[in-house]
Amino acid sequence: MSSVEVHHVVTGPVDAPVVMLHDALGSSLDMWDAQAAPLATRFRVVRYDLRGHGGSPAPAGPYTLTDLTADVTALLDRLGVARAHHVGLSLGGMIAMQLAVTAPARVDRMVLCCTAAHLPPAQRWHDRAATVRSEGVGAVADAVVDRWLTAGLAAADRALVHRLLTMVRGTSDEGYAGCCEAIGTMDLRDELASITAPTLLLVGDEDPATPRQLAEVIADGLAGARIVMVGPAAHLANVEQPDAVTGHILAHLDPEGTAVTDERYDAGMQVRREVLGEAYVDQATARATPMTRPFQTYITRNAWGEVWTRDGLDRRTRSCLTLALLAALGHERELPLHVRAAVRNGLGAHDIAEVLLHTAVYAGVPAANAAMAVAQQTLADMGLPEAQPDDG
Repeated sequence: MSSVEVHHVVTGPVDAPVVMLHDALGSSLDMWDAQAAPLATRFRVVRYDLRGHGGSPAPAGPYTLTDLTADVTALLDRLGVARAHHVGLSLGGMIAMQLAVTAPARVDRMVLCCTAAHLPPAQRWHDRAATVRSEGVGAVADAVVDRWLTAGLAAADRALVHRLLTMVRGTSDEGYAGCCEAIGTMDLRDELASITAPTLLLVGDEDPATPRQLAEVIADGLAGARIVMVGPAAHLANVEQPDAVTGHILAHLDPEGTAVTDERYDAGMQVRREVLGEAYVDQATARATPMTRPFQTYITRNAWGEVWTRDGLDRRTRSCLTLALLAALGHERELPLHVRAAVRNGLGAHDIAEVLLHTAVYAGVPAANAAMAVAQQTLADMGLPEAQPDDG
């Protein structure tokens, strides 16, 4: 089957790196509304409708994953884009993987959301295609949206449910059925090892359609792939947790908004993530602006890459020093972050209390008292007990 000229929308700076967003079965390019604007501040964002979805034509099926990928390649050619980042959810993630297998030069980095390399049984997909061809896509719309959202959000936001149902029902019957058949015949498991694109896997923690074990199959086969859980979220995690998903995408595609690749920066980013946590660092980098981005690069390279990586002190000792200095200087805003980091670095509640008691002697009771209150609340928020002498 020849490629289809799919409907698409392009936003963002003309000279910026390109990010292509690939949709889920039964959706349209509107499913990426929450991500498109933030991404367009740094990237040229290409959104498109799958064949038979949204504004794209619907040739007679069945389709294959190769057909859907050919549509993407043809679109990139029309836009004059040789290479791009690719972000895909569900069927969109499958298309991104197929592209990385068959045309690796077209793929820079990938974010695969709520997807799978193989989704049996095939008969289920052929049965669903037959149902849609005979009864229309409306026959499956309610069941689709039930999998897209957690029960709590669906009950709380009926307007969102209505919008998503309208999206599914707006899909052509033949387009939906043909894409079902593409999923039914897909098996990328043996091809994963050939993919070289740095890959992030995002998984909804309550996703009934593509749970974590399916992401683990991809991670096992695709060298260097990293899994991040997002929640609470079902199958359409980017809609249910838009800020978190956007942050993870930005952090993976453009960690600091720069092309910095020196060893000190890379080492600093690794230590920063290990000490402060993946979620915090992803959010910090996602919030970076043209004004703050150089500062983020500076602290990653110098504080984390130059100092925290040194062999002279272990991380536990560095956490003790950091807590004491933050308390002594009255930097209470930074304390919760470094109390959590101290726990990651092996300190217990008793250890933290001892550090702040020692601080009181040399830096003053008021400063240590304020820090103690912050530390106590942070430990309580983490679900850790009051400091006991045997904690540490």
